[in-house]
Amino acid sequence: MTLYQHSDANKRKTWFLMTIFFVFIILVGYVFAVAQNDSTILYVAVIFSIVSSFVSYWYSDKIVLAMSSAHEISHDSHRELFHLVENLCITAGLPMPKIYIIEDTAPNAFATGRDPEHAVIVFTSGILQKLEKAELEGVIAHELCHIGNRDILLSTIVTVLVGVVVLLADWFRRWSIFGGGRRSNNDREGGQLQLIITIVAIAFSILAPLFAYLMQFAISRKRELLADVSGALLTRYPEGLARALEKISQDHEPLEAANRATAHLYIASPFKADTGQKVSWAAKMFMTHPPIAERVKALRDMSL
Repeated sequence: MTLYQHSDANKRKTWFLMTIFFVFIILVGYVFAVAQNDSTILYVAVIFSIVSSFVSYWYSDKIVLAMSSAHEISHDSHRELFHLVENLCITAGLPMPKIYIIEDTAPNAFATGRDPEHAVIVFTSGILQKLEKAELEGVIAHELCHIGNRDILLSTIVTVLVGVVVLLADWFRRWSIFGGGRRSNNDREGGQLQLIITIVAIAFSILAPLFAYLMQFAISRKRELLADVSGALLTRYPEGLARALEKISQDHEPLEAANRATAHLYIASPFKADTGQKVSWAAKMFMTHPPIAERVKALRDMSL
């Protein structure tokens, strides 16, 4: 399979998963609304999730940079790095992002920012020290493709959808405990059907958040694969990124600045949970990144 075919396949899979996610949320909202005989809570949950997520979207880059203890660097202090980024930006047709550094010897990197005009690429000092030029170019290209593919925006949309599901599930469980039982005792007409719907809704309220997070992880993995492929197309050298991913996974030093809230942003897990070995399908479902071994194999199996 060529790089172009891989790129198209990952885009199709992403939007297929998004479609399933939208249908699932409509189903969850419908079941909860029927069980409660009130659709107002669905509208409130949607509005609250959208507002909170888009506020985070506008300020997420500043929050993440502060949490990561990253500091901006200048062209004069890191000329070679700036030239690598500038050259790839010209090739990709993207504006030059700001460049930040995390003073940590663990090799890693991530991109953030609400759009290409407000983008930031963050490197650890370790990745600049430990990667060769071609490998670093592969990492830069990967992060630029996250920016060009608008993955921050897509991540925000998915966060909104997950937030809707979690809020609906939480509110329905509270309704079941504090209000649902009283209503079912007083309303005898259609009681058996109402009981079945309530049982189904309770099951949904327990399982829906888990399914929502699994969908979020699946979409995140597809966007990582798309950034791998798009980055390889940008440099025309898949081996550079493949070697970089191997070196990052083989370095066993955890990134101290990372936490669970920011881990999904990095090019590879900052907690070194992924050692590059084969991963079971069950473990893979709860990963925000595809296993390194699969990413490396996919890159090396591609033809331009």
